[in-house]
Amino acid sequence: MIRRVLLAVLFGAVAAAAPAFASAEGFLRADGVRIVDEANQPVILRGMGLGGWMLQEGYMLQLPQLGQQHVIRARIADLIGEEKTQAFYEAWWDNHTTRADIDAMAAWGFNSVRLPIHFEQLTLPVDQEPTPGQDTWNEAGFARIDALVAWVKANDMYLILDLHAAPGGQGTDLAISDRDPSKPSLWDSAENRRKTVAMWRRLAERYADEPAVGGYDLINEPNWDFGDANSSGDHGCEDTVNAPLRSLSMEITAAIREVDPRHMIIIEGNCWGNNYRGVLPVWDDNLVLSFHKYWNANDRASIAQILALRDEHQVPV
Repeated sequence: MIRRVLLAVLFGAVAAAAPAFASAEGFLRADGVRIVDEANQPVILRGMGLGGWMLQEGYMLQLPQLGQQHVIRARIADLIGEEKTQAFYEAWWDNHTTRADIDAMAAWGFNSVRLPIHFEQLTLPVDQEPTPGQDTWNEAGFARIDALVAWVKANDMYLILDLHAAPGGQGTDLAISDRDPSKPSLWDSAENRRKTVAMWRRLAERYADEPAVGGYDLINEPNWDFGDANSSGDHGCEDTVNAPLRSLSMEITAAIREVDPRHMIIIEGNCWGNNYRGVLPVWDDNLVLSFHKYWNANDRASIAQILALRDEHQVPV
């Protein structure tokens, strides 16, 4: 399985102009193939992802045999009981990443942070909602993001909000979205998709006026065989239509734009963010493409197809 240390978060435009790496200057936006700040200066986001904090992935914890967070959590509960397990997770969330970590990243020269979010930080799974079709919101989870926003803002950095584990899970690579294959996935459940849209609207309402939030990364690394004529059970890498992914991304965008006209929206193709067939053309004038790049050369030739797609659609990557 190709995974899984995120070597770099490549959100910046690869442009001829000298990129800006310095402190945050207001809202980011797409401008042709560039990301620019409010002074219209090009920005390349150099950042670190806070993997393992709000979403535990087994391989990160040297526990590949356990895989998903819900499996890890169940194993801990077997050992110490539910009450102590909940106390453990509260301590994990409070101490895994702190202001000191963000201060250090800024001192090292990073200008952005990417937060992988587990939806359960913010709302209940659909099968646990007291009233079907209604959403219960977890203020403590939002408050943790508020604190991170404050730490990032104090360091003149940007925060990318990334939905890493969507309701139901968005792929067949189970650990990265904490997916339980015995339950309906994101793509198998209209209610999971409705909750995903509602959650993004809630986030956008909360951060609409916050320039330290650099953008909304809608669905991390979808990897799902949607069953079109070219599907081959390979995590969506050969799909050519990808209609459900495009449709849901457009629906989330529309919900965000109802309350937030300014923030940059980041979309990801199928096949761990690399297959954009059928996902494009773009539907919003402040939209960025995110590609995920693992275990290959670090040179311009290895991103030639990415640059070609960027230029064809005149959109930043």
